[in-house]
Amino acid sequence: MKLKILHTPPPVSDTERPVPRWAMRLAYALPLLLLPSCLWRLPFALHFEMGQVQDLGMPPYWVSIPYVLGLSVWSETIAVLTIGLVRGWGEMAPTWIPVIGGRRIRPLAAVVPAVLGGLILTLLFADVPIGDGRRLTPYGIVDTVGYTNDAWQALATVCIAPLTAWGPVTIALGIAYYRRRTARCPEERP
Repeated sequence: MKLKILHTPPPVSDTERPVPRWAMRLAYALPLLLLPSCLWRLPFALHFEMGQVQDLGMPPYWVSIPYVLGLSVWSETIAVLTIGLVRGWGEMAPTWIPVIGGRRIRPLAAVVPAVLGGLILTLLFADVPIGDGRRLTPYGIVDTVGYTNDAWQALATVCIAPLTAWGPVTIALGIAYYRRRTARCPEERP
């Protein structure tokens, strides 16, 4: 007797063409990849500085709480929507959506926002350490935030570093979606 402890996915996909295994895994891993940074942000809403040494004061609670919670929820929502690049609801709009429900989604309608968003995310989170506590970013040289000890700095690095992969992963998933949706079947070739 074989125990069925783990759920296995059905053998048939809900997409027109098979999704590469790497794309499926990346799409489902992305929300989990961003979760540590979202959780890292939450204490800042209540003015807990997580070991950071800041010169400027914290904003009032009526600003910090909605901003931090909204940013965390928005980040995870965008990451979950990326799963649409590997699932059937990314090829055919769900019927409950007004006006476009039940219609096929054109490949470029999903690819253009995915690739542009990925490029923007790559620019936002790409920086190069240049020494003396400074980093080179697309918008200039910035000073890095200091921490009260190395443990806080290590925790911040572990939580925030996966954000650098968000843009390139989204671009790769967008390109894989485009290639899969626009590829011709062997029967269609003249």
